[in-house]
Amino acid sequence: MKRGQAMKEIDKYVNKIIKGDCIENLKGIPDESIDLIFADPPYFMQTEGELLRTDGTKFQGVEDDWDKFDDYKQYDEFCTQWLKECKRVMKKNASIWVIGAFQNIYRLGYIMQNMGFWILNDVIWAKTNPAPNFSGTRFQNAHETMLWCTKDSKAKYTFNYKTMKHLNNDKQERSIWNIGLCIGNERLKDKDGKKIHSTQKPEKLLYKVIVSSSKPGDIVLDPFFGTGTTGAIAKMTGRNYIGLEREEEYIKVAQERIDKIAIEHNDINDLKLEVKPPKVPMDKLIKFEYLKPGQKIYNKSKEKIGIIESNGYINDGEDILSIHKMSAKHLGLVNNNGWDYFWVESNNKFVELDSLRYEFQKNEL
Repeated sequence: MKRGQAMKEIDKYVNKIIKGDCIENLKGIPDESIDLIFADPPYFMQTEGELLRTDGTKFQGVEDDWDKFDDYKQYDEFCTQWLKECKRVMKKNASIWVIGAFQNIYRLGYIMQNMGFWILNDVIWAKTNPAPNFSGTRFQNAHETMLWCTKDSKAKYTFNYKTMKHLNNDKQERSIWNIGLCIGNERLKDKDGKKIHSTQKPEKLLYKVIVSSSKPGDIVLDPFFGTGTTGAIAKMTGRNYIGLEREEEYIKVAQERIDKIAIEHNDINDLKLEVKPPKVPMDKLIKFEYLKPGQKIYNKSKEKIGIIESNGYINDGEDILSIHKMSAKHLGLVNNNGWDYFWVESNNKFVELDSLRYEFQKNEL
């Protein structure tokens, strides 16, 4: 199928919840039409007996029919089928997140690697409010694992590094995410106060997944849509969604939930931080008198690092180095982006060196 035809065919799925078996519905989605997938498949928990709290009341765990399989062979065959279809519908540079727990994540990883998926990260969802181990016979299960993968090792996937760094207090985002389980108003319940879906994922988790690895306008597919957290966050951040779900109760709740969502435009959702900076070298800033030879240059704490040479290099009294190598030297690193490290005085203001590139672009280009 040609690309234009595939895009036309995908339109009938976009921003809709498709009822039915996920594998059969996946087969109808055109080849290479999806930008991002979040898959929260059955975990095959194999829960036996009732789980009781310390006060004797029953804990509502995963007892749903959709989590039941005859054995590991049947579970592996199921996972192989839906993963095969997911790989087919992924665009060349798309990525997929698959979440699981100790019961299934190692099987999923084994299957995915055998199918040629390339694992970028295993991201730990560390639950800040995990359910206790009621029997007291083993450690409390306090995390789940997400495998973030591409179709192969050559994919030029989306990763919004600067946005995620900004959301992490300007520190490089790590592969351990401390996020609580759904509680309060976020946890969807029926009229009797029971959880509608036993494994509803928190919105904050899906927000980080979608914002980190997609762009506005992208199509995000969730083959196990449940109560629609993926769709709600996709819509809110300006992405499109496709949800596959077999349970009518979940579909009804998910659609009502998504219908209430409004798109929120801001620098994070719109990826304004990912805009590449203008390519303006130091010597050009000197030539156009945005900087001057002999001018003092500082770090953010207003500590003098050195002076600017006529060629744009920095002299700290010991070495004459580029802004990148000089910043790395003073940070004790091998490499560093000097534009983000250095500050100067400009027009009686203390400004980040990088801001002068944007000022130059605005005035001169």
